[in-house]
Amino acid sequence: MLPAIRLISEAAEFAARRHSGMARKGRSGEPYINHLAEVANLLAAVTDGADAELVAAGWLHDTIEDTATTRDELARAFSARVASLVVECTDDMSLPKPVRRQKQIDDAPHKSQAAKLIKTADKISNIGARIVLHPSKHERDDLADYAGWAEKVVAGCRGVNPRLDRIFDDTIARAKAALTEAGG
Repeated sequence: MLPAIRLISEAAEFAARRHSGMARKGRSGEPYINHLAEVANLLAAVTDGADAELVAAGWLHDTIEDTATTRDELARAFSARVASLVVECTDDMSLPKPVRRQKQIDDAPHKSQAAKLIKTADKISNIGARIVLHPSKHERDDLADYAGWAEKVVAGCRGVNPRLDRIFDDTIARAKAALTEAGG
């Protein structure tokens, strides 16, 4: 297995290559890699960097879902555990969105502790990206919808890391304040 710093560095570089040219949804259109960096950084921060495979999986959590990357490819390049965590956090994109969303709610309590951390960090990042100044009606509706659904998913992920739970709660509070300020 790769040394910790190399594992994380190679995961970041792999994610950057695979998501090259992809933009984040929403007003900013920022590079998608920013989302992956935020998720990985949250995981590193709340675990004090104690789990390199978790942080690597944070970088890679959307590679199977959004690119042609396979589980076997991730297992060979990183580790079986990293690949398993990415698979555990991957939505079946062949399912309709409402079914995928309900599946995330239903599956959350049954995920591994590490996958629960990744899911929570992912939701924190995605909610934060939806909080914008002077949101349009569509942006307000999207934030309210996403935050409400994310709360249901994260309800099944709580209790693994109190620091991450608090960051999620603070992010939800920011989203609700933004909606109130915007008249939503």
